[in-house]
Amino acid sequence: MTKQERATRTRDALIRSAAGEFDRHGYASARLSTISAAAGVSPGALHFHFENKAAVAAAVEHEASSRLRRTARIVYRQRSNALQNLADTSHALARLLREDVVVRAGFRLSCSRSCHTDLNLRQEWQGCVLQRLAEAADEGLLATGAGRQQDLTRTIVAATIGLEALCGDNVEWLSAETVTGLWRTLLPMLASPEALTGLEPSGSTGGVGGTGSTGGTETMGGTPAHDRARGPAHQPVG
Repeated sequence: MTKQERATRTRDALIRSAAGEFDRHGYASARLSTISAAAGVSPGALHFHFENKAAVAAAVEHEASSRLRRTARIVYRQRSNALQNLADTSHALARLLREDVVVRAGFRLSCSRSCHTDLNLRQEWQGCVLQRLAEAADEGLLATGAGRQQDLTRTIVAATIGLEALCGDNVEWLSAETVTGLWRTLLPMLASPEALTGLEPSGSTGGVGGTGSTGGTETMGGTPAHDRARGPAHQPVG
């Protein structure tokens, strides 16, 4: 194993360890000594890779964002229509939040007032929802009188982010059954009668891997970061 490979392995172990510590205790109470010990490295090795706790948290956030974006991108490329894709994406992201401690910790860190970085994964999810609803309107899938896309976006984001927040006390809030129940309630209000018959609240995609990097700077909406200002996914909701 080369020196670079050892350094990469150590850094990855520290990110996993830090994610577990942040997930259990939150940013303010997390201890660097515990993170290094759980990763099986010395405090000096931790400080070789990360200047301080804020830098460790930023690394966890960025790794979480890479995994979330990769998963959303894969689902987007497998999609049948915009509404089904929206449901499928929410199922895939819920599965990551349930099963992947790096994603779970990074998502919560990005929304924490005590830890500020350039990431806001809740805002990215809002952009993803708005983009899919705009696509659904273009595809003629939305029910007549379903409401403004901004209002629909608020409702969907509030409901899905609410499940993520409640999951902190009980993981069943992000179970496949709970997410399916959410879409079983929402889809009849969103979709036209013709479109509704072909939609699956339980999701239509198979298992999607949740690790690794996107290899780029796409957002959860599948839109490259340099196109944010042009696409509907990043219009403000209001």
